[in-house]
Amino acid sequence: MKAGRPRPPNAAAALRGGLLAATAALLLAACAGPPPPDWALAAHAALRQVQAAALEGRDRVEAAEFARAKAQLGRTGRADLLARAELLRCAAQAARLDAGDCPGFEALRADATPADAAYADLLAGRLQPAQLPLLPAHHRRAALGDAAAVTASADPLARLLVAATLLRAGRADATVVAHAVDTAAAQGWRRALLAWLQVQRRHAEQAGDTAEAERVQRRIDVAAGLR
Repeated sequence: MKAGRPRPPNAAAALRGGLLAATAALLLAACAGPPPPDWALAAHAALRQVQAAALEGRDRVEAAEFARAKAQLGRTGRADLLARAELLRCAAQAARLDAGDCPGFEALRADATPADAAYADLLAGRLQPAQLPLLPAHHRRAALGDAAAVTASADPLARLLVAATLLRAGRADATVVAHAVDTAAAQGWRRALLAWLQVQRRHAEQAGDTAEAERVQRRIDVAAGLR
């Protein structure tokens, strides 16, 4: 391999870490022999920007970088790679609590891997028991309602997705929400942070903790640029 070219992450370790890392392993797999092709490097760089922009709330950048990623992946004629890209974008949106179906992925589901299909069904809240073994361990634990799974991955996006899964299932207690808030804040993911702070404020209000609700609202104001 030529100097300066990145080596691909171990595929199994990447899947345990997060979807973007697994995507990198998939795109850069050719690095085992010759250097990765330009399309793979460009697509991976664009997808990193898609993830960051989606979580930060930079909608125009997200759309532009996603178009760039799709253009690069389209050069291969591989629908499975396009499906993975659609899934990664939807995962970032789910992590900021914009949940729902992923139409771009659904249009390509027939060519997606079973693991990616299971991931998409997890995001949509329709995971089937038979699909559980296809998910990384932390997502399996979250799907089963294990709140401790929120700390089981080192990948920030994976942690937010675990928290979102638990929230949708009614299993996200104050500790889970606080961890999601801290994760988004540490990454500077403003849009995700604001979404999780709103959840944290509602929890405080429902618990009758006025002082905590006011503290969280002050933090919301700061994150929203109102202070």
